[in-house]
Amino acid sequence: MTKLYIGNKNYSSWSMRPWVLMRHFGIPFEEVRIRFDSFDPGSGFKRRIAEVSPVGRVPVLVDDDGLAIWDTLAIAETLAERHPQLALWPRDPRARARARSVVAEMHSGFGALRSHFPQHIEARLPEVGARVLAAEPTVRADLDRIVSMWHGLLDAHGGPFLFGEFSIADAFYAPVCGRLRTYALPLPADAAGYVGRVFASPAVAAWEADALAERDFLQFEEPYRTRPDWA
Repeated sequence: MTKLYIGNKNYSSWSMRPWVLMRHFGIPFEEVRIRFDSFDPGSGFKRRIAEVSPVGRVPVLVDDDGLAIWDTLAIAETLAERHPQLALWPRDPRARARARSVVAEMHSGFGALRSHFPQHIEARLPEVGARVLAAEPTVRADLDRIVSMWHGLLDAHGGPFLFGEFSIADAFYAPVCGRLRTYALPLPADAAGYVGRVFASPAVAAWEADALAERDFLQFEEPYRTRPDWA
């Protein structure tokens, strides 16, 4: 069976995307979780993931014959190609082109929001969210762009997800939804409703349940809860 190598579910936003996508569409896979111990070259995590990926990062999809596909976008495109009967991308060509655009934007952009607000599924850090949003205009710009994008897509396609039915786009923005919850960032009603629907979807709910069950506090992944000035 195809294996999907992932990191800690509480922290690994990159791992979350293909896992949620495959789980939602019923694509069978064996989960291989490699615990984050450190990202130093000699760490257990780096040594283990180097056995299957030359880039030393998760996620990695590995076929029975040993073919490895790394990078979330490459994995998503490969899955869509292998399962054309499933609408991983929207069926409509124009919607599909737009979905690819917003997924690529997520894949390569929103660096300020992602760096200042790392993924912590189990945490609730509203004070951090308010302070960072007030101090970092680039984070506010990222948030405004996401809210504007979601508003346009939900309005154009009628919801409940960005392109009507759940797709690769929603899997890619699911970690952002988690960040918005963790840091309690202010959202208009349509965006807040979308976040709620994403986390109520079975695949995302399953990921969240697993993340909460980990109970694995990694200090090097906690820039706020390990700093007295952010307490």
